[in-house]
Amino acid sequence: MEQQSSQVDVESLKSSVRRRGNCVDAFLGMSILILFVAVTALAVGGMLVVKELRSELQAPKSEFARLGITDSPSPAYKMQNFAFLKPIKSQLDNMTMPWHSVKFFGSTSVGSNFHYEPDSRSLKPLKTGIYFMYIQVNVSCTYKCKAGVLKVKVFDKLTCNVELTADVEKTTVSKKCWTVEQLDSNKLVALMTVPENKLENWALDLNNSGLGIFLVE
Repeated sequence: MEQQSSQVDVESLKSSVRRRGNCVDAFLGMSILILFVAVTALAVGGMLVVKELRSELQAPKSEFARLGITDSPSPAYKMQNFAFLKPIKSQLDNMTMPWHSVKFFGSTSVGSNFHYEPDSRSLKPLKTGIYFMYIQVNVSCTYKCKAGVLKVKVFDKLTCNVELTADVEKTTVSKKCWTVEQLDSNKLVALMTVPENKLENWALDLNNSGLGIFLVE
């Protein structure tokens, strides 16, 4: 009888171990599934964030489209909160950068909530708020260019350092820099700084460089 009882206990123990093993397997399976779903969600979220940032840094025309500005009869509300300027001088030197507005949708690219002063080369927001501001810098090597760092700085709000390598061919270097800042009605001036060698034979691409800003809230 004792031997039979022992056999029953062993069988009962094996059955219990099998049940626990099945539970552990099920738990591990659910954990892996949950982890997979979480990683997938993070990956999708990351892609959406990158896509949004890329859309923020597109050419000015894409900015208008992203903000819902079209060539319809009444784009005034969105247009007034946006400004875009193109550089005037292609030479790279230590200077306050001169800009000019461009024609867009039959109007100027400087909205009514901004004021650009050509004499002081400054752009002034007329409303206090949070702004998205970006600089697009395209520089081309014309012939036997030396290495150096080109710096474009909008006061203490935005700094864009463009690293240029020594080159003997016609090469274009492009960089986009952006920031989100709380701004008041102080004037914004872009300062260009070059190293001692003056970055000779490097030239700013006037058509594909620019300064953009729009009111977020």
